[in-house]
Amino acid sequence: MNLLSASLLSLSLGTAAMAQETTSAALPSGSVSTLSSADIQAVSPALARYGKEDIRRLWDRPQLSRRDRSLVTASILIARSQTTDLAHHLNVALDSGVSPGELSEAVTHLAFYAGWPNAMAAVAVAKDVFTARGVDPSELPEASPELRAIDEEAERTRRASVERLLGTASPGLDQFTTDPLFADVWLRPGLTPRDRSLVTITSLMANGQVAQLAGHLDRALDNGLTKEETGEVVTQIAFYAGWPNAFSAGPVVKDVIENRPN
Repeated sequence: MNLLSASLLSLSLGTAAMAQETTSAALPSGSVSTLSSADIQAVSPALARYGKEDIRRLWDRPQLSRRDRSLVTASILIARSQTTDLAHHLNVALDSGVSPGELSEAVTHLAFYAGWPNAMAAVAVAKDVFTARGVDPSELPEASPELRAIDEEAERTRRASVERLLGTASPGLDQFTTDPLFADVWLRPGLTPRDRSLVTITSLMANGQVAQLAGHLDRALDNGLTKEETGEVVTQIAFYAGWPNAFSAGPVVKDVIENRPN
């Protein structure tokens, strides 16, 4: 935990010149990509049309706030190490009400759910975005903040579930799942439990990792995400991680929603 937080903090002090080159983020309002419409048109006129018509229509849907939709999209790109448009979407997120601290915390969280290398790829982009926007290191979450209180009953349930899944096959995974993942990462105050669940289910869907999705969907709904918002994450996944991943996640979302009390 300390290593990743320190990396993000130190890299955010990179040169402004590099930041301007990477973000070139005087992007026009409503732009769907770092690439210009002319660039996209030069390769695929149809893709340019879908971007102009359907991507923009997607972003106008009211089932997710623009703030949540931008956090979901940035999380998809980080989880899949899709860095070409990451600077653009980090800027969209910041312009849509996601704070630098929340983005920093999302990168940290995704190191555990999408892999350390993907988080480091995101750090390399985010530090230039932060520098270009004048983000002060004091705006980022502390490496070791005071943690939220743990829900002891939920933790006992989680431990029992892990024991059923793993038995004694991987004591190291068992240990690190408890600490740092659930005894530290999930208790960090830099993201609300709702947003932490939103980032988690987004990562699982984006990478087609549906084996743990139902449990995390239940947690997300318990943490305040609505059924409508959960379904709309799947819609965003379709465009930014592909229809197959969306249709792998969709039936799991359907089952969880249908089995939840109204």
